[in-house]
Amino acid sequence: MEIRIQAIHFDATKQLEAFIQKKVTKLEQYFDGIISAEVTLKVVKPETAMNKNANILLKIKNGDCFAEKTEDSFEAAIDECVEALEKQLVKFKEKSRSK
Repeated sequence: MEIRIQAIHFDATKQLEAFIQKKVTKLEQYFDGIISAEVTLKVVKPETAMNKNANILLKIKNGDCFAEKTEDSFEAAIDECVEALEKQLVKFKEKSRSK
């Protein structure tokens, strides 16, 4: 699976990129047909709590899955997105099995 990380208006640290790679790669255990993942990170203005926005678009066979979350930190936002995508992938897999 190819993972593209895009940080808008700031530079993501190597630590953050490694964290994203690790989390997104784990999604492969829920569904084999993941082609690529596009992760977009941005800081929402004004500078207050809950201003870190992350969204993940998964390109999978026969469709896409998308999750977007805003949290206090990018790590928390990525965790929430990955959790939401796990549920989507499980549902998608069950639907494709029942056909």
